[in-house]
Amino acid sequence: MEARSSLLPDGISPGFSLGFFLFLSSLVNALASIHEYKNESFIRRSNSFFFHGGSEGLYASEASVNSSSSEGKSFIQFESIVFRRTKESASKHHNMQAITGLVEAIIVEIQDRGKIGGAFLNSEHICCTLELYNEKYCKLGEVISQSNPDNPNWPKRIQTFFEGTKEEITMVANTVPIEKTGMYYLYFMFCDPELEGLTISGSTVWRNPGGYLPGKMTSLMTFYSYMSLAYLILGLIWFLHFVRFWKDTLQLHYHITAVIALGMCEMAFWYFEYANFNATGSRPMGITIWAVTFTAVKKTVSRLLLLVVSMGYGVVKLTLGGFTSKAILLGIAYFVASEALELVEHLGNINDYSGKAKLFLVLPVALLDSCFIVWIFSSLSKTLEKLQMRRNVAKLELYRKFTNSLAVSVLLSVIWIGYELYFNATDPLSELWQRAWIIPAFWNVLSFILLGVICILWAPSQNPTRYAYSVEAGDDFDEEGVSLTASGAKTTGDLGNKLERKERKTSDHVYGLGDELEEDKRE
Repeated sequence: MEARSSLLPDGISPGFSLGFFLFLSSLVNALASIHEYKNESFIRRSNSFFFHGGSEGLYASEASVNSSSSEGKSFIQFESIVFRRTKESASKHHNMQAITGLVEAIIVEIQDRGKIGGAFLNSEHICCTLELYNEKYCKLGEVISQSNPDNPNWPKRIQTFFEGTKEEITMVANTVPIEKTGMYYLYFMFCDPELEGLTISGSTVWRNPGGYLPGKMTSLMTFYSYMSLAYLILGLIWFLHFVRFWKDTLQLHYHITAVIALGMCEMAFWYFEYANFNATGSRPMGITIWAVTFTAVKKTVSRLLLLVVSMGYGVVKLTLGGFTSKAILLGIAYFVASEALELVEHLGNINDYSGKAKLFLVLPVALLDSCFIVWIFSSLSKTLEKLQMRRNVAKLELYRKFTNSLAVSVLLSVIWIGYELYFNATDPLSELWQRAWIIPAFWNVLSFILLGVICILWAPSQNPTRYAYSVEAGDDFDEEGVSLTASGAKTTGDLGNKLERKERKTSDHVYGLGDELEEDKRE
């Protein structure tokens, strides 16, 4: 078997599995342009010790490297990086020794991952051994590295030396310009076993030509700006219809208005959050919390809107009756679960949450989403059955269009989930980072399209009776409708003499309230 070794999966020994690399990648927040290290420890691998300092997609610089301004530049900057070794390690040396320890910062573009470690030398080691040194392949005490023939200065190595018996050393401030678009990884490494227990503190700044926003998120900022505009246009059109036919509006129209407003605020908050992130290099806590909260609220209200529409609210019934409390409880549970997941994804440092903790937060959201889907489609089935029994062609056609739209959206969701799993499984090193933004963007687009369909089907008009609730002969009302009608609630639609005669004829059969109610009507 061919012996191979490197820091990354394709260039290491077979024992260094893909899962281990993913573990390394999760040690720091990959979605922050300012990576902070607070007394972080190094991990042993093969004959080396290393710490994953960050990974981001970076675009090539658009401005000259010699330019004094940072505009148009792409770079990785080291700021106040301090290495601290133990007293035992420092005491093993003399005060007059010039070099008593070496720590290397190595920046590698993902396509050059095989050039770090001894993979190209058929060696399992990452640090230089005496045998490889004798063959003049590397220097003792250093990480094995092969230069890129097209760019001899890469992979980039920055060395920091301990002196005498000093317990800590500060890395010289350094800025590494990025002249090629790609996914870059930063590792701090040392080979001397006597430095075991070394810790690192400080920060690194990663910048793209357009700002500090990570490459994966750059396209999302543009996307949210367009989505904000789309919601604004939808809201304007809906508002004009709402004002024009405000006398004929139903309670359902106010629910739709609320969802449009929430979507507009959500997209605007995310755009400003990304814009602020791009300008400062760190996520603005306040704006991010507002954006996350609006996202959770909109998701919850959107699902409740789909549910009440599916149950025939305002079409076959005027109240949800006993289902109201159940729907509210489900909505509250979904909001709490969604808010927790969104906060962890956008505010929590990846260091703070293991895969199990994230899975613990994802599962409740998935379970509650399943509850919504089952309830929505079962309610739609009952609503369609009632409309078929009543032979109300207009309303039946309306609900069939809505059902078809919802079925298509669910089908697209299932297909897209499969694509997400495939995308993540085939791109563990984020080599396709420039396309990663389409994953979250799809769900926002699908939600917007479904909302647009509802707006078209239930748009305010001068003739709301085509979808409004009305009492018809032979209607098979449920208990919720009984309680509301018995209390004297008003109905929409044609309230003329013909409808009144139908109510009198069917009062005993439909409502089951006996002679007393019939006498009251005659009075």
